[in-house]
Amino acid sequence: MRRLQLLLLGLLLLHQGRCFEFVIDGEWEEETSDLRDHRERHKRAILTSEEQEDFEAIRGDDITVKSYKVESRITSRFAHTTVRSSVVNSGSKAQSIGFNVQIPKRAFITNFTMNVNGITFVGSVKEKTVARNLYAQARARGKAAGIVRANSQDMETFKTEVHVPPGSNIEFELHYQEMMHRRLGFYEHSLYLQPGRLVPQFQVDVYIFEPKGISMVQALNTLGSQFSDIIKTTSSKDKAHIVFKPNLQQQKKCDNCTDSAIDGIFTVRYDVNRDSNSGELQVSDGHFVHFFAPSNLSPLPKNIVFVIDVSGSMWGVKMKQTVEAMQAILDDLTIDDHFSIIDFNHNVRCWSEELVPGSSIQIADAKRYIQSIKPNGGTNINEALMRAVQMLVRASNQGIIDPRSVSMIILVSDGDPTVGEIKLSTIQKNVKRVMREEFSLFSLGIGFDVDYDFLERIAMENRGMAQRIYANHDAAEQLRKFYSQVSSPLLRRITVQFPEDSVTDITQNRFDKFFSGSELVVAGKVLPSESNTLTSFTTASAARLDITLETEADTAELDTELAKQQHSFTGFARQMWAYITIKQLIAERSLAPTAVKKRRITQRIMSLAVEHQFVTPLTALLVESEDATERLLADSPRDPKHGCCSGTGLGGGSGPNGVAPVRVVYQPPPWVQMTTPAPPSPAKSGPEEWALPQQINLVDNDPHFIIHLPGSNTDVCFNIDSKPGHILNLVSDSGTGVVVNGQLIGSKQVQKGGLKTYFGIISIYYQPDGVSVTVSTDSIAMTDGRNNHTFTWGATAEITQDGVRISIVRESHVTVTINNNTQVMVLLHRVWKKHPVNVDFLGIYIPTENQYSPLVHGLIGQFSREPEVSVYDIHQGVDPLKKEATMEVKGNKLLVTRGWQKDYRRDKRRGSNVNCWFIHNSGKGFIDGHYTDYIVPNLSSFLHML
Repeated sequence: MRRLQLLLLGLLLLHQGRCFEFVIDGEWEEETSDLRDHRERHKRAILTSEEQEDFEAIRGDDITVKSYKVESRITSRFAHTTVRSSVVNSGSKAQSIGFNVQIPKRAFITNFTMNVNGITFVGSVKEKTVARNLYAQARARGKAAGIVRANSQDMETFKTEVHVPPGSNIEFELHYQEMMHRRLGFYEHSLYLQPGRLVPQFQVDVYIFEPKGISMVQALNTLGSQFSDIIKTTSSKDKAHIVFKPNLQQQKKCDNCTDSAIDGIFTVRYDVNRDSNSGELQVSDGHFVHFFAPSNLSPLPKNIVFVIDVSGSMWGVKMKQTVEAMQAILDDLTIDDHFSIIDFNHNVRCWSEELVPGSSIQIADAKRYIQSIKPNGGTNINEALMRAVQMLVRASNQGIIDPRSVSMIILVSDGDPTVGEIKLSTIQKNVKRVMREEFSLFSLGIGFDVDYDFLERIAMENRGMAQRIYANHDAAEQLRKFYSQVSSPLLRRITVQFPEDSVTDITQNRFDKFFSGSELVVAGKVLPSESNTLTSFTTASAARLDITLETEADTAELDTELAKQQHSFTGFARQMWAYITIKQLIAERSLAPTAVKKRRITQRIMSLAVEHQFVTPLTALLVESEDATERLLADSPRDPKHGCCSGTGLGGGSGPNGVAPVRVVYQPPPWVQMTTPAPPSPAKSGPEEWALPQQINLVDNDPHFIIHLPGSNTDVCFNIDSKPGHILNLVSDSGTGVVVNGQLIGSKQVQKGGLKTYFGIISIYYQPDGVSVTVSTDSIAMTDGRNNHTFTWGATAEITQDGVRISIVRESHVTVTINNNTQVMVLLHRVWKKHPVNVDFLGIYIPTENQYSPLVHGLIGQFSREPEVSVYDIHQGVDPLKKEATMEVKGNKLLVTRGWQKDYRRDKRRGSNVNCWFIHNSGKGFIDGHYTDYIVPNLSSFLHML
């Protein structure tokens, strides 16, 4: 090694056998594409052997590691991690000391600094050409150290060395950032800990701040049972701190050992609170991030063609693990799913030429077929994929599959094509040409003989994703875990939109599908506005449902909260937007059809990466001393072999060329009352008030019925004094198939000698479609007998299924409309949760103009046939403020009292007075029969004719 004063050496990033770059006398050279293709398999073989290399965080023969500290600050799913170490050359001779850090593959390095005997080297991200020129001006002589790709499943290794004289003190500090991706219902943050020696000051801190709150957090102890009691987790509603701080004795493998027992991945797993299915909109530092992860929706049916490589290279453990995984995957299929299996070597075979339902008989037969496979021969990927697409097209054309179902191809292969069409670019074009927009392709590459870059491109281009499966003892579990991520599609054709002139530079906002347990993320910049509210609208299709959801966020609230947090990452929104944008641009660049477009995307990536200080495949980190005389260069390859996803996690299911992004929506849905900069004039009524029917029958409070008789323009009131748990029929129309029932709940305790009752659940059932909408004070549930969907009061939404439309206004009311001629509005009343007596309850408002059949009945329904009412002998009552009278109705003479009840639609707190004639004894004489005749056994029960 030739020496400079400190021998600060160039850094080289090697990405999984793709596009090596070398420093030769300061001249940077790049292999040509032809040579790269020729050497591809050889490079993969070399990389496979690198897995065996022993890893140590700090390397050196006679050194003292004084400290090793890792700190991660996760704010709103975005993590900033810092790794610091202080080292002394304790030997008698000069030596090279290495600093190695394994970081997640999806992370971007943002800085690396080093202090050697008081000389500080500070990093800055620059375009590669600029960085190389600066480096060449002051390049050091000697052995080059580098960043070398380590083929672990989720990590890559940062490596650097510095040659120092004896007694030298060196401090290393590396920063990197990444977005947490939600998979299978949680986020995972992993830190690779392998100090390689005992460290006096060893500490790991993970700080989490989630504005909406943390629903669960756990530190997974994969380091060994001896550390179980050392990992400490403290959490509150929205914060968590995980600390791992073993002392020297606790670090030892045994009491008398000098080796460290710390060797593995330290993982923190968590999830966040979600108060609605509409998502979470956060605004900070002039940027927004919209997180969308709905739950409580029934899965969509799926149509899957499994395409399995059975060439000779799959012989042995690969095939055994694939068969094992397929046994479990096939068991997961339901009767609503359709599937088939294609296996290929030099020939292509189909277990079934057509898609078949996932019945127990078909699944058992498919399992037997899988077990009988004997790998041999070559690899004909092109023909296998063509047959798979043709199978899906045929099933779609013949109407075999549900038009709302999700169709996908899952390819499992371990090698490059050797038979038939072997040119990868031609195969890519062939698949793209025949794939329909509603189909997705997922690629699983087993081992390192497969061209993973090709599998990733072909998947991304066809609304899917790729994953490498490592050919070891748990390959079957890797396959099953991947399938679990795509086995439960909940939504299709998701679009997140914003009002005109409210946002700009948004990331991908149209997604082909959403899978249960994942999350879609959209980010962008917020334009200046007089309004302090940003609104988003999300539209999607579920099983038989079309959904529109509204989310709002205060544009200043989160920044105020972040300023109070000691360990939050205040720049998270700005960095997350750049992170997602760059990831999507890198993916788009790999699929660019022309050189011109590729150059334009390249410039955009470089500009953003320099502005936000990300080391990407197109930028480099220049680390230089304060006087700029000595420099290091952290570099990455032009085309990362590992590629990248769309930046939205698995749920995206759509590459940049899949569904084109939509920038904004120019008009909000007509049912939404938009927030405006200034409040409306009190003299004017807003759209919500204009929409209120003037003639209404209602039940509210404990429970008070108000029946409007439009013929005589008379309002009649009565109470029902029943018991908690009773279900009262309000509308029963066997002619149109509409039923409205309400279940009573009681107050928390007896007051003034009685227990007040209120409606706590309202059910609207539409028999022709089998659709039931159940509204409670907690949620709004919709079921059609096969599919169940649940929404909370926490978001404004519109849901449509066949002839039923549900409109939810956040924390206010829900309106259920059937065939555009029957409407029921349910009003939510919230009370103080700690109130000793009162409970949350519901009010019901039913317009008199609803169209029923002559068979309609019920406590409210019977009055669609307006009875003749005569009120006379009006006189002073016992209460001087309330007059009394005689009412003749339905052949009965009733003593009635003039009073008033409340309509709470315009003012839920105080209500509006409705003057009415009050009928005593639970409406006796006014309603048909006795009120107990209207008690029904179930929420969907029709009323037996009285």
